[in-house]
Amino acid sequence: MNAGVKLGAYGIGLVLIFGVAAGAGKVVGPDNKPAPAAVGHDTMAAEGEHMPGGLQIAEDGYRLQPVTSSLAVGAPRPFAFRVLGPTGTPLTSYATTHDRDLHLIVVRRDLSGFQHVHPTLGGDGTWNVPLSVAAPGQYRVFADFQPAGRSAGLTLGADVAAPGDYRPLPLPAPSPTATVDDYQVTLDGQLHPGAASTLTLTVRKDGVPVTDLQPYLGAYGHLVALRDGDLAFLHVHPLSTAGAAVTFSAEVPSPGAYRLFLDFRHGGVVRTAAFTAEALQ
Repeated sequence: MNAGVKLGAYGIGLVLIFGVAAGAGKVVGPDNKPAPAAVGHDTMAAEGEHMPGGLQIAEDGYRLQPVTSSLAVGAPRPFAFRVLGPTGTPLTSYATTHDRDLHLIVVRRDLSGFQHVHPTLGGDGTWNVPLSVAAPGQYRVFADFQPAGRSAGLTLGADVAAPGDYRPLPLPAPSPTATVDDYQVTLDGQLHPGAASTLTLTVRKDGVPVTDLQPYLGAYGHLVALRDGDLAFLHVHPLSTAGAAVTFSAEVPSPGAYRLFLDFRHGGVVRTAAFTAEALQ
């Protein structure tokens, strides 16, 4: 596959509406601070109401049902969940999107601890994946999938806690550069609310542009964006790739801080570069 080939959108539909603040203290379930009514573990839209991906636990008759009640800190333990279909039974038939039937995103509510993993589906409709997180806290898990026979995908979200002493981290300051291992990734472009914004991310290793990025899940990069204070989900795919640069188009609805997570593959290893970006009028 040529790096200059245009790649289709992984999850187009970039409207984000948000509103949750993370609390601090001992976490054994939901955050100690109550979440606004619009967001939570069991948020569902009213009939005819549109909600952005990831804010709802149920949409169009489909519901995300965590089976495991908490996340493990440290050593991995099995994490299980189901997607219930319109009949109320576990969904067992999915359309493959970018080499997988379902993508699971896990992130702490302070926007740290991001993971993008791929569970295994059992015959009874239960998904399982070994999973652990680095620190206690309240986490949001996002199931990104497309039911077989449905023309569009869904992103459903639920809150799952990692018990322990929850100490939220401050959001890193906006910066055009992120470092992961020996790689430096630079972000060019500016988010503008209510308009399509072009973002170009360039990967370098030890200061030298990486021109041989490898496809990962059918693309040269995956970008997830979450707004600070909320965990509505934005997942887009590159418009194009040229050498070390991967270009995305993103649209956000309002000013504010966003956390961007870029997955890229090089040397057979997938790495994640994280940025804080401000959407300015």
